[in-house]
Amino acid sequence: MDIAVGTSLDRVVILVYFALVMGFGAYFGKYSKNTTDYFFGGRRFAWWLITISIVATGVGSHSFVKYSTKAYQYGLSSTMTYMNDWFFMPLFMFGWLPIIYYTKVKSIPEYFERRFNRTARYLATMMTLLYMIGYIAIQFLTLATALYRIYGIPLMLTVILIAIATTIYMHFGGQTSVIFTDLLQGFILIFAGMFLFFLGIQYLGDHTALSGLKSFWMNLSPEQKLPLAHFNHPPDFNFVGIFWQDGIAGSIGFLFLNQGLIMRFMAAKSVNEGRKAAAVNVLLVLPISAIVVSNAGWIGRAIFNAVPGVLPEGLAANDVFVAVTNIVSSPGVFGFIIAALCAALMSTADTLVNASSAIIVNDIYRPLTKKVKSEKQQLDFARWTSVGVKVIAVILVPFFNSFDSIYEAHGWFHSTFTPPLVVGVFLGIFWKRFTSQAVIATFIGGAFLMILGQFNPELISPFSHGIELRPGRGYSYIGALYNIVVCAGVGVIVALLTKPKSDQNLEGLTIFDVHKLKAIFKGSAVNEEKGEDAIVSWLVDDTEENVMRFSKRDMDRMKANPGDLVYVQDGRWWLGGLKSAHSVYGAPHSEDGIVYINPTHLDHGQFVEGLELKAEKEM
Repeated sequence: MDIAVGTSLDRVVILVYFALVMGFGAYFGKYSKNTTDYFFGGRRFAWWLITISIVATGVGSHSFVKYSTKAYQYGLSSTMTYMNDWFFMPLFMFGWLPIIYYTKVKSIPEYFERRFNRTARYLATMMTLLYMIGYIAIQFLTLATALYRIYGIPLMLTVILIAIATTIYMHFGGQTSVIFTDLLQGFILIFAGMFLFFLGIQYLGDHTALSGLKSFWMNLSPEQKLPLAHFNHPPDFNFVGIFWQDGIAGSIGFLFLNQGLIMRFMAAKSVNEGRKAAAVNVLLVLPISAIVVSNAGWIGRAIFNAVPGVLPEGLAANDVFVAVTNIVSSPGVFGFIIAALCAALMSTADTLVNASSAIIVNDIYRPLTKKVKSEKQQLDFARWTSVGVKVIAVILVPFFNSFDSIYEAHGWFHSTFTPPLVVGVFLGIFWKRFTSQAVIATFIGGAFLMILGQFNPELISPFSHGIELRPGRGYSYIGALYNIVVCAGVGVIVALLTKPKSDQNLEGLTIFDVHKLKAIFKGSAVNEEKGEDAIVSWLVDDTEENVMRFSKRDMDRMKANPGDLVYVQDGRWWLGGLKSAHSVYGAPHSEDGIVYINPTHLDHGQFVEGLELKAEKEM
């Protein structure tokens, strides 16, 4: 980049931001008492908290850089790659989400063992870890690409410093730190992204918003105003390729296989709260996010067309976001917006690191450890595992830096590592006939055919839809379609030639048993009778573990019976369920307005003496 980047004030703003986020995240470490808290946040949070934290996770720092690049090159059609989740959302909300929540699956690989067998679990563990650690490496590279120019230090040293910073606040807090830190960062990055758009419009209009909007629109070519890319060209950005890579492989991968996203939904206090979060995300937040991550490229293209020489010819792909931000922002403001880039990186990386640690603990450490370890030992191991994950991610950064751009690196990575898992989990959920032998064949045979396609582009040509083959670089997007077809083809053929499990062995693990899942979760018949919530004072009683005792009148108001499930939380709704606990109704007593809780509930919920609790019957 030929443009001077940042001032001393900007550097101070970025450092202050890092310090605040690390302190904010580390504070919530006190809410992680065991591995359930560390990985799943105690299954306690409200939908709005989950929604904002999903935003922070989904809008990774690579999104700003990646989509700004395509927005600069191709205009408004860049949003197409960010709006491909909606048609899969009902399958997620009413199929996959209740399956993973009610069966208490702790990881994606654990689902593969329950649905298929242990071999499938180990293969899924290896592939999922590769996917997530590679994703973390791309996040580190993206932010380092911006910051090392600002601070004038080597790229790899910047990567290491970023990894250390994220470790400090994640090491003790786990999922609770992730969720509350991402709540803060979600607001920051949405505000910063929209603020950047406003600054760009002002720049184009000589500080007048109305004339700026007119100038912005008039300085985009007709092709750059189109909402969708051309069907099959250019080879590095076209409709059909984007659909198969992002709309199919990417969306299923993100919604069904991203352990970090799954853990976020598992932290919701109920399936209904998770569904609310998913619906608001796809209907409201994703369209806003598409503007947030793309607008720097749109503004940059309008500036390039309107004011020759401000942006250099041949601006490097990875530099678009930082270059445009530097031009339209004043000192300090530039630092704030780059801090939002930090927010995006840290939000995505912390989620994926926490998720990778969960998989290592739940799918490798626990199954292979002969001696039973205490919760404290497992929690300590989980924390140090997160450090190890970051070390491996740092080592992978040079490989991803060898691609022409982060956009190219992420596209290759996404379309290469998700298809076997996408086929395995999707057919596992929606087709009872899909067998253990079939999923193993999908992983091994499908991966072999995928590798052949990497080295022999002529195998992909029949799927190319007329997309041009680039000599020495192959197909950018449509390889995802080839990979899905060969993996699915191998899986379906083997499934039809082998014997499936009985319906009894598949209970609760496919879409066909969704109606049974609440009873499976509870372990008894579900009480669906609607009652009122109760506001009660609390006293500690250690006579029964994991039982809360309400008065007979309060239970009648809630339409609850002994053995039903109850959720209690601090009456302050704005905490989003931070101070809360799940339990079981015990035998009633006669003191109205009083609930007797166990010391375990008090320790988990961190309830404040003298403040009442809100209790609601779950099922």
